[in-house]
Parts: sequence; structure tokens; C-alpha cells
Amino acid sequence: MAVERIQNMESGDEGVASTTATASVTAVQAVTYPIAPGSAVNVRSGPGTSYRIVRVLPEGSRVSILCQRPGESVSGPYGTTSIWDNIANGEYISDAYVKTGSDGYVAPRCS
Repeated sequence: MAVERIQNMESGDEGVASTTATASVTAVQAVTYPIAPGSAVNVRSGPGTSYRIVRVLPEGSRVSILCQRPGESVSGPYGTTSIWDNIANGEYISDAYVKTGSDGYVAPRCS
């Protein structure tokens, strides 16, 4: 989000106008989502359970979703879905284990 403030000041006697502009940019923070409580979640190399496990997210983890893609249907604490969340390069978790607040896509589709 960018915030701009432009201030015009006129000096009375000299007839000279000056303009001061300042801009403040606030860094956009990545949205993170919690994984299901009481769950350690397998992170896979692709959007399905047949892909190899590359690591395991410990209970209480939060993730940023870079993009989402369709894949194998999985049932978990947040329902049954075929949406897989790309959380890092070559790392996917089923959206059934992520509390996004939606049954649909919340991030762009992976290309």
C-alpha cells in the first residue's frame, strides 16, 4: 500500500510557490494460514499422495500459499478437496489441512 501526501505552500510576500511531495510505502506482508491443529503435514514434491515426501510441517505451523493447483482428492480436517497449495518451490500440501476460510481457491493457479 502506498501513501502519498502532497503539500502546497505559498510564500505570501515573494510570490513564490513551492511544492513538497513525500511518499511512504508500507511493505506488503505475506498472508499465512495455519495448518490443522494436532496435525503434522506431509509436504510433497507434487499435488498428490503418490509424490515423494520432501519434509514434514510440525504441528502449529503456518504457511504462505504461492499458488494453487488441482491434484489428487484428499480428505482432511477441513473437508475433501482436490486443491493443492504450493508453499515453496517444488513443495505442495493438500488444502484439506490448511485453514484458508474457503472451499475454493484463495491464491492464483500455478502455471
